[in-house]
Amino acid sequence: MEFLIDYGLFLAKAVTVVVCLIVVIGFAVAVSTRHKAHAKDHIEIENLNRKLEEMTDSLETAILPKKILKQKRKEKKQKHKAEIKQAEKAPEEWRKRIFVLDFHGDIRGSAVASLREEITAVLTVARPTDEVLVRLESGGGMVHAYGLAASQLARIKQRGIPLTVAVDKIAASGGYLMACVADQILAGPFAIVGSIGVLAQIPNFHRLLKSHDIDFEQIMAGEYKRTVTLFGETTDKAREKLREEIEDTHALFRDFVGTYRPALDLKRVSTGEHWHGTRALELKLVDEIRTSDDYLLTSSDVCDLYRVKFTARKTLAERIASMMSRAANAREPALRTALDPARLPQT
Repeated sequence: MEFLIDYGLFLAKAVTVVVCLIVVIGFAVAVSTRHKAHAKDHIEIENLNRKLEEMTDSLETAILPKKILKQKRKEKKQKHKAEIKQAEKAPEEWRKRIFVLDFHGDIRGSAVASLREEITAVLTVARPTDEVLVRLESGGGMVHAYGLAASQLARIKQRGIPLTVAVDKIAASGGYLMACVADQILAGPFAIVGSIGVLAQIPNFHRLLKSHDIDFEQIMAGEYKRTVTLFGETTDKAREKLREEIEDTHALFRDFVGTYRPALDLKRVSTGEHWHGTRALELKLVDEIRTSDDYLLTSSDVCDLYRVKFTARKTLAERIASMMSRAANAREPALRTALDPARLPQT
């Protein structure tokens, strides 16, 4: 009887676990199916003026006497009506618009995919009297990814639309490759800027394999198809070829920066070093010490501010893979030739 009771309890627990698993899996499948059916790639637009007005209104409601609050709201309505009438009379002279884009870069430069869509969307409506502000945060990454990102920003300038880049935290290496394209660069006083250099880091396990009598075979067509590799023996010739490639990439980097920032002393700033905002201003790497928040708050009085964000549809599997990729990036960067992410000091 005791055995039957224990067996019954075990069976009940097992059934409970199985049922819970089925419910969880069913829920995940349902969410994934619903997401796939309804979610689409789309552009999100946020009116930052309205956001600021709501914040101001909340504060004024809490701290101002009712009589003064009522008067302020009346004045705001009158001002708003006057602006609408002015826009209806001369729509081509309507207030300047600032389109705000956010770029948070990683080693792979994965945010470039969204950036190119956002820029394309903005270019369909932007006028030469408008402006694009990119809030940039990146310590650099893969050469080709950040080269494409910089080219996307260049599209804005090619259309004759003013481009401002705001660096609140960091725009180093590949991040600065992007930032230098702008008509003006704003930086926080302790933002990290610069690191105009190139780096390749490749560990070699050849001696480890050899000590365990493990052979490594690599068949190539083309003398320099592979030079320094993970498992092959590194020769002086291969090492020199890799160094040549790195130097060539660095030269391209310097030339690109010099094209957009001709006032820079390239010999002084292209050593791979990075500087904080105030020092970067002295070196002419940036144009003004100012945060993006202050710039937008000041501009909100005379400009219409719109934050533009592209959101791509992702399946459940893609979302899981993305989370795993971000976790891997946070722990250990993959082996690649990359624009050197700046070494960040801690305070």
